Amino acid sequence: MLFRSRRLEDLFGGRLDDLAYNDLAALVGNPDAAEAEDLDYKQAHYSADDKGREELAKDVAAFANHLGGLIILGMAEVNGIPSKVFDVDLQDKDLRHMHQVIASNTEPKVPWEEYRLTNPTCPGKGIWIIAVPRSPLGPHAVTAPPVKGSKEVLRYPRRARSQTDWLSETFVATAYRDRFAAAAAREERINQVEYDLLSEIRNRNTPHLLVSLMPEIAGCMPINHDSFDRYGNELRTIQPFLGRQDQPFATVRIGARRLIVEEPRQYSTASRAELHRDGAAAWAIPLRTRPITLEDGEIHSAEPDAVVHILMSALHFLGSHARDRAAATGTTYVSVWLLDEPSTHPKVLPMLSLPLPRRTPALPLRIDRYDPRESEPIELSTQACKQATAHGTALLDDLADANVGLVQTAALLADELFQAFGIPEARPITQSGHLRRSEWQSSLLNQITAWATTHGVQFLDG
Repeated sequence: MLFRSRRLEDLFGGRLDDLAYNDLAALVGNPDAAEAEDLDYKQAHYSADDKGREELAKDVAAFANHLGGLIILGMAEVNGIPSKVFDVDLQDKDLRHMHQVIASNTEPKVPWEEYRLTNPTCPGKGIWIIAVPRSPLGPHAVTAPPVKGSKEVLRYPRRARSQTDWLSETFVATAYRDRFAAAAAREERINQVEYDLLSEIRNRNTPHLLVSLMPEIAGCMPINHDSFDRYGNELRTIQPFLGRQDQPFATVRIGARRLIVEEPRQYSTASRAELHRDGAAAWAIPLRTRPITLEDGEIHSAEPDAVVHILMSALHFLGSHARDRAAATGTTYVSVWLLDEPSTHPKVLPMLSLPLPRRTPALPLRIDRYDPRESEPIELSTQACKQATAHGTALLDDLADANVGLVQTAALLADELFQAFGIPEARPITQSGHLRRSEWQSSLLNQITAWATTHGVQFLDG
């Protein structure tokens, strides 16, 4: 889901993707459901003429430039309060028209999604919801020609109470500055989150996967005695690795504006996660590898399905923290590093003025498959790699809900990581959100199958 609003979910009685026709029809006459800065009612579809196209583009851009919101098609209002349901057609041709109008008449194109609530007594008709999230790409302009003469040369709308205002040149310039400043601030923040975690594990000499994220709209996780007891019990009893049943986290403690979660200390390379109050989070996870001797010498070799499984698990675990503990919303910036040892991460270089303990040098890292019937690996990598990195943007709900969107996000990131080893793509998953059954070894296949079955993720058998 692109758009989440606790206010509107409480008002409607559930998430948008869980609503039925009668849930919206029940709003008629409810003053709490009046039009607001995040809610607008339309009795009918937008017309197909120039006026209708301009109005649709203006309304979605206004929400995207402010807090986000919903446009309800098929409900009339009196003084802003929903007064009567007027079912509209729920045809694909209407959806195609809306997509075409919004794509052609907003710049940058406004992201949105739709929900059709069918009248159980009248198939093909009902209430249509247009959901528009607050956009990190704003300000969005309306590029449709104005139907009426206007002094507004800059056509940037913004929702204001239950109306639409046009932004001034000064406001638009400020919004552009804020967009770039926010992006820079998120990048700086995630760099600091990674640095803090790396400073604690820099002495290790084994391969690690480091996953970090920073939500676009930061949250605020309360840290006090009650919340720490609750979070501590929760984190010690959850299973962050998809499909597994064990509970790996033994230690939960408080750091500066964060929770620190670790595996038992008897493990020399235990995983460590730092869950920050604003929803930012990072998790460093040691990889299980095989020492293999090749012509060029000894290497560490990781299996592709194991890397993918850890990556998906980390994205889900960190996304759940950001959304469910810190109450962050929207999209999140994600950073992933696959390292032959933590000290090869660029952010560790400034720390190297501090002496490292005497230790065995790290082995080069490769990604290769194994056939239990063969003694040698099925080579996939064309070269070893000290560090591979991938970055992207994901919807927090996709990560936290662990659905097809999680697989799609992980596939995009995993492909980038694998390409650093000379591998075209991460075969265990696809960017369309499927799992390839033949690419999962038996040690993980049962785990990932149990998870996929529960979360509606499908396998490709070929």
